[in-house]
Amino acid sequence: MKNHEIDYKIYGDDMQFVEVELDPDETVVAEAGSLMMMDDAIRMETIFGDGSNQNGGGLMGKLMGAGKRIITGESLFMTTFTNEGSGKKHVSFASPYPGKIIPMDLEKLNGRIICQKDAFLAAAKGVTVGIEFQRKLRTGFFGGEGFIMQKLEGDGMAFVHAGGTIFQKDLEAGEVIKIDTGCLVAMTGNVHYDIEMVKGIKTALFGGEGLVFATLRGPGTVWIQSLPFSRLASRVFAAAPQGGGESKGEGGIGGLFNMFSD
Repeated sequence: MKNHEIDYKIYGDDMQFVEVELDPDETVVAEAGSLMMMDDAIRMETIFGDGSNQNGGGLMGKLMGAGKRIITGESLFMTTFTNEGSGKKHVSFASPYPGKIIPMDLEKLNGRIICQKDAFLAAAKGVTVGIEFQRKLRTGFFGGEGFIMQKLEGDGMAFVHAGGTIFQKDLEAGEVIKIDTGCLVAMTGNVHYDIEMVKGIKTALFGGEGLVFATLRGPGTVWIQSLPFSRLASRVFAAAPQGGGESKGEGGIGGLFNMFSD
């Protein structure tokens, strides 16, 4: 293996965290701010990019790796955690919001995964966190995940986080599935991704499902989330108090008096 070989265990149900077991000199790379806890003998270091050897040597290679993360809207820096002790040590990373952590063995997934840009949580050192350009402008502008998605490449373990319940769908050759664009978490590199406009003006404008949905064609594997963070955030914002008053969702007699006072 080119990547470090790490063991792991996932704890929890809806607010999960992953515990990574590191042998001496093994390293895991994680998003800045995702650390939950770690053993004393683990050294933490902030780096440019993803720390993979594929970025090339020297300052220019590091800047190119970090530049990929800027394009995807992620932080300029990532953090490495290396076991400098004599025995096995552990480091844990927590999910940023309610959902599931998906372990992905890239060696068993043809070495390449395409995922939404904020899904990556952590990975074995050597896994490349790059960018995946959507070749069609229509897909980029209306596809929900923007013109750019993240690309994870290598032969090690990677951990992806998504909201709600996660459904894994294995597509046969030529099989097509249509899903809400925000519900797409990740897919193997051989899945064909496109978008399709919702048919009918009335359905598009008043159906509440947006103007487009994603069309995924097999063969390959797709991971789908039941609760995109954008959907959760919009519901929280809609229910929050507006202008210091009561929230929109409050009812009862108090809400009735407020209606007449307005």
